[in-house]
Amino acid sequence: MKIADLYIRVSTDEQADKGYSQRDQEERLQKYCQANEITVRKIVYEDHSAKTFNRPEWEKLIGFLKKNKRKSDFVLFTKWDRFSRNAPDAYQMINILRGLGVEPQAIEQPLDMTVPENKMMLAIYLTAPEIENDRRGLNVFYGMRRARKEGRWPAKAPVGYVNRISECGKKYIAIDELQAPIMRWAFEEIAKAKYSTEQVFNKAYKMGLKCRKNNFFLLIRNPVYYGKIPVPKFKDEEEQLVNGQHEPLISSHLFYKVQAILNGKHRVINTKILSPSQLPLRGYLNCSKCTRTLCGSASKGRNAYYYYYHCSSICGCRHKAVEVNNEFLQVLTEYTLNENMAELFKYVIVDAYSNDTGEYRTSKNEYLKSIATFKERLNKARELLLNGDIDSKDYKEIKGDCESNIMLYESELVKLSRNKYSKKELEPIIDKAIYVLTRLDAIFFKSDNYGKRKIIGSMFPEKFTFENLKARTANVSPVFNCIYLINKELQRNKKGQKALKSILPSEVLPPGLEPGTKRL
Repeated sequence: MKIADLYIRVSTDEQADKGYSQRDQEERLQKYCQANEITVRKIVYEDHSAKTFNRPEWEKLIGFLKKNKRKSDFVLFTKWDRFSRNAPDAYQMINILRGLGVEPQAIEQPLDMTVPENKMMLAIYLTAPEIENDRRGLNVFYGMRRARKEGRWPAKAPVGYVNRISECGKKYIAIDELQAPIMRWAFEEIAKAKYSTEQVFNKAYKMGLKCRKNNFFLLIRNPVYYGKIPVPKFKDEEEQLVNGQHEPLISSHLFYKVQAILNGKHRVINTKILSPSQLPLRGYLNCSKCTRTLCGSASKGRNAYYYYYHCSSICGCRHKAVEVNNEFLQVLTEYTLNENMAELFKYVIVDAYSNDTGEYRTSKNEYLKSIATFKERLNKARELLLNGDIDSKDYKEIKGDCESNIMLYESELVKLSRNKYSKKELEPIIDKAIYVLTRLDAIFFKSDNYGKRKIIGSMFPEKFTFENLKARTANVSPVFNCIYLINKELQRNKKGQKALKSILPSEVLPPGLEPGTKRL
């Protein structure tokens, strides 16, 4: 009596489209075995695609057949598309089964392989499902490409968006209220160029971002976040960006600024150094004896810990943290804006901003000139392509580079116009800034360590030594230099004093015969 193993395969899509079911296949296979006096040894149920033979249950069946070689006569299934939808893989698997002494057979499409002409029918049975799969896949591809051209996102929504279906049945993506703020924050942090992309991701992940690192690196280059849908290159159609129907999460300027940083066109500022509250200046102090930056640590005394700024080399540079911190507070007091001079400071800022119109025009003209240059370069490349001086590959590279730079400068123009304030809009901002500057020492004293370090970084654009800090020769930012000038220099000319001192010598030789004698 013949022995057979039954193979029953179905997928969710096939059940929905064609009404296949495992019970139905099993019933037909069992009836066939009873009618032909075949003993059923094993029934295998599969719910994977037939495009490949990388299916869990099928691999278990092959392993079972190898352990029980030539103990089974058939592997039965209803149709050949239950066996495979890939003709080359199917032929290879048939040879493997025959090597194990097993004959694969479809009960509704039986073939006698001893008859050579039946091999042609086998090719038809195996190729027809493969063609059906390819046609279905091509239809899906064209449908998704058409959706992209119409500005719709036809796939799973990227992090920050969720898939939705409108009342008319159209699918679209909407902003995710939970994930969108985190992704927007991530773009803004990368644009600041203070932290590496990985550090921004780690922080965003702690904030609740539902995304892995590799996927995050792909997402921050996706133009969908600023309202564009990418349409990939296909045959003679070039790659293009179309306006999306969804709401953008960020501005185009922010997106291209992030791309410039990711491409290495902007330098990333050194990462912030964390330090305890007793060492706010750690990372800002240079060693006065060598070229290293002073680190900081605590030494345990008999009753307490004592903090020091010290060099990690053998040069021996070491300062008590209390003395350095107190010296910095004295310096900070001198650079805190005098309340009596606040109005003068405000006048200077407003006047300087009014004079900035010329600089605004200069920047605008530079951006327009750059855009015109890249457009001219693109036109020249097009002429060279038409004349046959360059090939299409070189033209595409030039075109991509020019279009990317044009979009970057256009976004800079948009930002330039948005950042131009009127006088009425500017004054409240200045008033708020002056309020902070007149109370800078008090704010520094009450701030946590993070706030203190932000103030230190805003004052000193470069690192300094303790000796330079004490001698007031450390390089200070222009804003605080202006405050120092207002506080100190402009207060010297008090009422009743001469503004100019005489440049003549205080002692003059008396008139008379030479040699003169000093008058007492």
